[in-house]
Amino acid sequence: MRYVAPPREQLDRRVLAVPPLAHWREFSALIASDAWPETAGLNALLPADAGIRFVAQDRALLDDGLHYEERIAQGAIATREANWHDLFNAFVWLRYPTLKRALNARQVAEIARMGPRERSRPQCALTHFDEAGIIVTLRDSDMLAAWDKHDWHTLFWVYRDAWQRGDARAEIFGHALLEHALTPEKLLVGKALVVMGGDDAAAVCSRAIAQGDVLNDPQELRPLPVSGVPGWHEDTENEAFYTTAPCFQPIRAGRMYPPALGGA
Repeated sequence: MRYVAPPREQLDRRVLAVPPLAHWREFSALIASDAWPETAGLNALLPADAGIRFVAQDRALLDDGLHYEERIAQGAIATREANWHDLFNAFVWLRYPTLKRALNARQVAEIARMGPRERSRPQCALTHFDEAGIIVTLRDSDMLAAWDKHDWHTLFWVYRDAWQRGDARAEIFGHALLEHALTPEKLLVGKALVVMGGDDAAAVCSRAIAQGDVLNDPQELRPLPVSGVPGWHEDTENEAFYTTAPCFQPIRAGRMYPPALGGA
């Protein structure tokens, strides 16, 4: 069933005080405000040398015949007004421009190769990460081994101190995942790239994407029930949550994941 975000006037603003939206505090006023931000206001947040701008998506814009990604490559990000999904996409562009540009460059190259009506496996992987992506940093290989087996109890409960200390970190990148976080009771599951060690996991992922080392197939992405990160959901204080909640699925027979990316 397609997700429908709450109307702005019905938003439960308590979601802004807990992860993942608590990690986007620089934009909290734009989320909590009674009025929708306009594209001009979003453009004012861009650095002078950004090379891109947010453009209201209307019929005149769409009549240029360009693919959405091709238009971005020319510097224009089509943005629907009064739309949560596109607002969060703007926030991600503002925080992670290098990573977003790497995705766009790969998408445009695939469009040139496949044509505008066909989608390749890399395009699917790039889109999955763009919409539902999570950047995860780990320092302990045993945590990765638990994740390989979908041993969620070990990954989140046994190693909960690592998450609380910051030795394990999850950064939401996907704007659709941020949109879903507007509904407090929703259990969030995203598609992750994982980096072992290193201080700038986003930069590591950006380089790997730009070089074509990752996101060549959707199966490369690791599902992560991000609501299991300690403190991200009220039930993470309950050990049974990790064995009973429907977001914690067992691994499918034969499913294997690629190795983690190296640190910066």
